[in-house]
Amino acid sequence: MNSKRRDFLRKTTIAGMGLAMTPSWSNSIIDNGIYSKPGATYMGGFSAPKLDIVKCAFIGVGSRGSGHVQQISTIEGTEVVAISDLYEDLAEKSAKVCKENGAGTRHKDIKLYTDGENDWKKMLKKEKPDAVFVCTPWGLHAPMAIEAMKSGAHVFVEVPLALTIEEMWEIVDTSEKTQKHCMMMENVNYNREELLYLNMCRKGVIGELLHGEAAYIHELRSQMDDIERGTGSWRTYEYAKRDGNLYPTHGLGPVAQYMNLARGEDNFKFINSFSSPGKGRNLYAEKNFPPDHKWNKLDFKGGDINTSIVKTYMGRTIMVQWDETSPRPYTRHNLIQGTKGTLTGFPTRIALEGGVEGGPDSHHEYAEGEQLQKIFEKYEHPLYLRLGELANKMGGHGGMDFIMRFRIIECLRNGEPLDQNVYEGCYWSAVGALSEASVAQNGAPQEFPDFTRGNWKTTKPLGIVS
Repeated sequence: MNSKRRDFLRKTTIAGMGLAMTPSWSNSIIDNGIYSKPGATYMGGFSAPKLDIVKCAFIGVGSRGSGHVQQISTIEGTEVVAISDLYEDLAEKSAKVCKENGAGTRHKDIKLYTDGENDWKKMLKKEKPDAVFVCTPWGLHAPMAIEAMKSGAHVFVEVPLALTIEEMWEIVDTSEKTQKHCMMMENVNYNREELLYLNMCRKGVIGELLHGEAAYIHELRSQMDDIERGTGSWRTYEYAKRDGNLYPTHGLGPVAQYMNLARGEDNFKFINSFSSPGKGRNLYAEKNFPPDHKWNKLDFKGGDINTSIVKTYMGRTIMVQWDETSPRPYTRHNLIQGTKGTLTGFPTRIALEGGVEGGPDSHHEYAEGEQLQKIFEKYEHPLYLRLGELANKMGGHGGMDFIMRFRIIECLRNGEPLDQNVYEGCYWSAVGALSEASVAQNGAPQEFPDFTRGNWKTTKPLGIVS
């Protein structure tokens, strides 16, 4: 690529990012270096008024949404008032489960909205829910979240929160203007290992944090067997038209919270991203579908594996990998490295300078398996101690889903700040859009917008919830 071409791409990207920021930065005011918009409320640490009973509505009850509605309907203090889905049978199935869970005392009058792709809007206007759960294809997350907040509801959105930087700014602006929570439901932050590591990081066990490694490596080519209905029926097109780190938040969310990113201590600064060639999806389509099948008419643009490097304001680094194509075991990496040791996952392993009690006596060998018993006894997260047994019984990715859902309802009923704020959802999701821009420019760095307008500097880190 010649210098003129590189300069053109650099300038157009910067201009594009400037346009993406314009709606939120315009009409802002500065007070002691902190940006705000007239009539807006900063949502980091925001507490909404208590809700004795949380009236819940759901948009999308397919493979993911059905799990949300099933478990949330079991949690005390909830009332499922409405369900919207394109498919009537799915809505009816989830409504039946709710009524069974309500045992005749709750969820008795659930309205179903299944009349076309815009019936969810009618649901918001007529039912006026307190909380809306959005579990739809990625491209619908942002418009549905924005409309839900404007209708007066708190909104909880499946990952990623949005696909473009423009959408993320609009979500932030709407949340601040309406004073409604908008949380991306990153369930992995509630997994036992991730909670343990968060507690150990807060207690300084591995010293000053330097580097993290996050991933979503999960071979999902079989989703392409969903032709007309199901996850693969829409997600397959994402792999065909986009090239970047498309699903970063499962690995990145926990690492970002270990490092207190966007919460007082540090924040995302810029990202470089690189993709491998894209081979696996075309090969899968050729092997499993007729030559004239629609999947064989797609040219899968996305690389089979993407590797991105995030740099923070403090100079820390985070490697973020994504691969839903290659034949390899599942991993999220979940590595956090400090000046006194390293915590990592898959399997759970810990190395500390001077050794691990009950395990190796030096950092040259990981402690794992039964060698970690004393670590768990000493540093098990209080939230897991309180809910772990119930979560394992309820299920959902080993119980992490239930803990997340329980905490959402608990925070709404107690009027407490959520464990994940709207800005974190935007930062973690922004890796998708920014990585695409970086890949298109041969790995050129892309700067993260400051969705908090400087307020991250005074935002309290997430506490160790008991």
